[in-house]
Amino acid sequence: MPRFKRHRRINPHLAERLFGVRTRSSTAGSRRPAEQMVGRWALLQGHCQDHGSRSRLDRLIGRLESRDRGVQESAIAELELATLLLRAGAQVEFLSESQARTADLECQIAGERCFVEVTAMVGTADRALRLGEAILAEDLDAEEGPASPEAIFRDAILARIRQKAKQLADYCAPVVLAISVPRVDDERSRSPWSTKIELDVRHLAGSISMLLPHARHLSGVVLALWDVEPLPATSAVRLTNVSIVERSRQQLAYPRLRMLVRNPSARSPLSGAQTDIFRGLL
Repeated sequence: MPRFKRHRRINPHLAERLFGVRTRSSTAGSRRPAEQMVGRWALLQGHCQDHGSRSRLDRLIGRLESRDRGVQESAIAELELATLLLRAGAQVEFLSESQARTADLECQIAGERCFVEVTAMVGTADRALRLGEAILAEDLDAEEGPASPEAIFRDAILARIRQKAKQLADYCAPVVLAISVPRVDDERSRSPWSTKIELDVRHLAGSISMLLPHARHLSGVVLALWDVEPLPATSAVRLTNVSIVERSRQQLAYPRLRMLVRNPSARSPLSGAQTDIFRGLL
């Protein structure tokens, strides 16, 4: 009979880092109690009892101590999404790491299996802002117009979807790609009135919808975007495969925008129950 080592307890300070809660000075009035985050960690410990999940959880907690912010944010994104799925009623297992590129989570929803790959795009928003401003300053007289921060940001997300789609081509069950674009880690970005990427949300949703039929093994994409400012909709057209939730800019503890884009040509489409679960995460 396999024996598992006892999980160490997680203190409130580490819990704040684990689940992305900022310090009191950076999210005054919107900071959730650290004890609630400890409860989330206890939820993961209690539900993920298999050997692979326990080993993966230990590694993810270790990555929170890394000085590489990309490693930290990837761990935070994976742990937080697993917690949200558990709270929504899914059964979640963390898949063991291997040489082959595999998904991060295996979920059972209403008796049906699906896989989730989680990735964090650290610095994408900041690079889009800096490059966009530099290009605008140099190419004011260009005939076609210079690339805007929004276009650079959108192209980066599409490129990440293409990259991850190649790694997930061998699955026969539904596969969801979850992308988190965390906020820029500086004092300026912590203000609700700091400079954000002005984003045409429906243009982004349409671009992803056009890309997904070329990756039929992907069932859908879930986005969590922090440093964006959604632009007012200029079209009344709504895509039936897209679900969008926008939050107030004052809610600093949550992403400004969450989006689910289902693949209309998926080889293994999400079932009704699976779709409801992922919509509920938004």
